[in-house]
Amino acid sequence: MTFKERAKELVAKMTLPEKLSQMRYDAPAIPRLGIPGYNWWNECLHGVARSGRATVFPQAIAMAASFDDELMETVADVIATEGRAKYNEYRKAGDTARYQGINFFAPNINIFRDPRWGRGHETYGEDPTLTAKLGTAFVNGLQGKGKYRKADATLKHYAVHSGPEDLRHTFDVAPSERDLNETYLWAFRYCIKHSDPSCVMGAYNRVYGEPCCGSPFLLEEKLRKEFGFSGYVVSDCGAICDFNENHKVTANAAESAALAVNSGCDLNCGNAYQWLKTSVALGLLSEETVTRAVERLFEARIRLGQFDDDCEYDSIPYSVIECPEHVALSRKVAQDSVVLLKNDGILPLDPKTNIAVIGPNADERSVLLANYAGTPTEYVTVLEGIREAAQGKVGYAPGCHSYKIQGADFDATTMPDAVIAAKAADVVVLVMGLNPSMEGEQGDAFNNSADGDKLSIELPESQKALYREIIALGKPVVFVNISGSAVVLADQDKACNAVVQCFYPGAQGGRALADVLYGKVSPSGRLPVTFYASDDDLPPFEDYSMENRTNRYFKGTPTYAFGHGLTYTEVTETWVDEETVTLSNVGNTDTAYSVLRYKITPEEKQLLGFKKTFLKAGQSVTLKVEDVTKF
Repeated sequence: MTFKERAKELVAKMTLPEKLSQMRYDAPAIPRLGIPGYNWWNECLHGVARSGRATVFPQAIAMAASFDDELMETVADVIATEGRAKYNEYRKAGDTARYQGINFFAPNINIFRDPRWGRGHETYGEDPTLTAKLGTAFVNGLQGKGKYRKADATLKHYAVHSGPEDLRHTFDVAPSERDLNETYLWAFRYCIKHSDPSCVMGAYNRVYGEPCCGSPFLLEEKLRKEFGFSGYVVSDCGAICDFNENHKVTANAAESAALAVNSGCDLNCGNAYQWLKTSVALGLLSEETVTRAVERLFEARIRLGQFDDDCEYDSIPYSVIECPEHVALSRKVAQDSVVLLKNDGILPLDPKTNIAVIGPNADERSVLLANYAGTPTEYVTVLEGIREAAQGKVGYAPGCHSYKIQGADFDATTMPDAVIAAKAADVVVLVMGLNPSMEGEQGDAFNNSADGDKLSIELPESQKALYREIIALGKPVVFVNISGSAVVLADQDKACNAVVQCFYPGAQGGRALADVLYGKVSPSGRLPVTFYASDDDLPPFEDYSMENRTNRYFKGTPTYAFGHGLTYTEVTETWVDEETVTLSNVGNTDTAYSVLRYKITPEEKQLLGFKKTFLKAGQSVTLKVEDVTKF
């Protein structure tokens, strides 16, 4: 029997109340049918999250900077391996709790259309093509290619969702048909066709007046009929309660629950489906519709091998968690995600150089992990990575708080200490930027006035003040910006000898950055987002039109464009035809290199495809770069 046939047979044995109980994320056991309780809620954005020890890879936006879909698939396979190892241990106790299952709410393939959005660092950037390719690779790696699914991937948040965070429970978006299909839905459609994801998560907001988790247009017409999706749909957590409480499209919770199920939302992350019995009793929901939803859910569980003894993943041992191979991969991905934005020749540094490492992000652990993270055994900050690699003297001072202007006593000691350290050094490595408390999901970040979003893309004034003091010394400066999003670096581009973008780099981030700064590896990352010159370049945050947004449509001049990234060598591109290119490393340094294929018209600059390769000094290779927009 197929997984679908087995699910139909099992669900047919359930009573209606039993079926309804299985549509909650915390589904209870049905002992008489041998069905254990199962919690569907788990996270693995860049490693198994919120479940204790795990290999913590760079944040999604950092992995996107690698422009390497093959590497992304490898990462996701490792994440699934660790997820299975944990699940194998947890289920020995019987039922699973939250963050113990193998249905993961990842990847986030929303488009990072505006750099002020706090959750943008969970995405693969601003471009649909890059997002689609990396999202597909992540799903394929996570789910595996065996008889059973290694884990279930969830494409989120469907759809047209990228802030503002404080409006997400009430916001109604009405994008143009072109923006809807070519930007907001494109990566979902591509991933569904090329990776067959198990699940799609509906977003909080409305689109064209319909709440995403209760939208016949999005869930039936688009997702199932047009895109061919055959898996199950889960609500974002608490989203169905928004129908009546915030969107005001239904009168009560029973109506909300019925609207969601009738529209095709099979599983509720939240508590709205406790009202399903009432929905049925009021005639708002049929048992036939309930049965269809539960069959989808059990097809998924059976496909994961949860009811069989021959699943090839049941023997994965707990010892794989943070094994040396996985930690080494995390460091490799972090190396490939570092983006060299400017270099006058100061990099790579001579290891014997006496340096001062200055700035609030230099010894800050939170910037390694970002959000939705696991707990690593070892954290290697930038300062620690540099100290480990350096042969010269390494001075250090934070210099300022990340965002607060402290009192006179604090500033009187902290900033002068940084100046003293800088004066004693040959080169200053100035490590600034943001941290996850400054940009994140609603409720997670400190900036309650914006609910996790940024009001400005400028660096905080506390850091600007320190920057001015250090620059005024006239010392050579390598500016390292650590953030999950674009910030204004126009002055740094003019005044600093080198500028490096390091997105939240994972537990091994400090070592990886030091590997690049000291030339152990050549940088090969490219920007997955545009770095605008000022706040004035940004359209209103609430406007979902793509006009004058992102590299594809922006008409201005950014400080650093999407796709920008330097290496320690010179690579030439000679295009033989539209899809074939010869790459030649004409310098003296081995490097990885991503080649990007564009279609450029007066109206837009569209990324058609990309491919990463490795070139030894003096080597040439000829590659084909597929146009992935045609499928």
